[in-house]
Amino acid sequence: MEKEVFEFRIREEDKNKRLDKFLVECLPKKFSRSFIQRLISDKKILVNGAIAKSHHKMNTGESIEVRIPEPTESCIRKEAISLDIIYEDEYLLVVNKPAGMVVHPAPGNYSGTLVNALLAHCKNLSGIGGILKPGIVHRIDKPTSGFLVVAKTDQAHKSLAKQFKDKTVNRVYLALVKGLVQLDNDIIELPIGRHSRDRKKMAVNFVKSKTAITKYKVLERFKDFTLLELTLGTGRTHQIRVHMSYIGHPLLGDEKYGARGGLDRPMLHAKTLGFIHPVTKKYVEFNSELPQDMKELISNKHS
Repeated sequence: MEKEVFEFRIREEDKNKRLDKFLVECLPKKFSRSFIQRLISDKKILVNGAIAKSHHKMNTGESIEVRIPEPTESCIRKEAISLDIIYEDEYLLVVNKPAGMVVHPAPGNYSGTLVNALLAHCKNLSGIGGILKPGIVHRIDKPTSGFLVVAKTDQAHKSLAKQFKDKTVNRVYLALVKGLVQLDNDIIELPIGRHSRDRKKMAVNFVKSKTAITKYKVLERFKDFTLLELTLGTGRTHQIRVHMSYIGHPLLGDEKYGARGGLDRPMLHAKTLGFIHPVTKKYVEFNSELPQDMKELISNKHS
């Protein structure tokens, strides 16, 4: 059984490219070249409906079909990776995820994730998310640092998932953005959908899109960038990054949305996470400091 299916039609500019090289460029980054080559060997990738080799040279008009198989339990292993756990009880835990760590395994990326580390740390995790996402109620992007709540029981998972769905969870982010943001605070309410030309990106899109709401407040302005506090009214993919880029203030380090500037990642941190505890029914809130790389950027501007 396949988990995902991708289809492509070869354009003139892609003519004569190797099949594996073309797919590395077109498929999401989570799929490595070695994983793609393995799919080709396993006959999961067809060219015009026929089996092809990795070195097949593409021709204009050819159709490519990529079938990503469902993962098996053996794909997901326990890994003794250090975790910064802020709070833990028998029902849930709150972890401060470092920038660069993927939240859960995905085809082509089965190790080094938060889930791999959680499996080594916890005896029990909620099973609602399935094989790939045990305990995972919500996620933040790989380059984003900050807080995540993880469910140990199905009861806790259901309660937390409902709070996220009802938008009652308090999520506050800190970001360093390019340029000087003029308004001290504002609400950005612009729909977000898939980018019309680059399928790996999201964009403000008024046709095929979903409502997206981001509230921001200026905390401090520096010579050429601004420190913002942002609160999410919705949770769309890349929401903060897309909204800030659209208004002309992309996140520092965000190569995808316009402001790399020699940095390793977009300067975004999930600072605050607050919710009703599924069992005690009391509101709990967790706050963190800026990560070191964001502190250093600010410190350099003060020095």
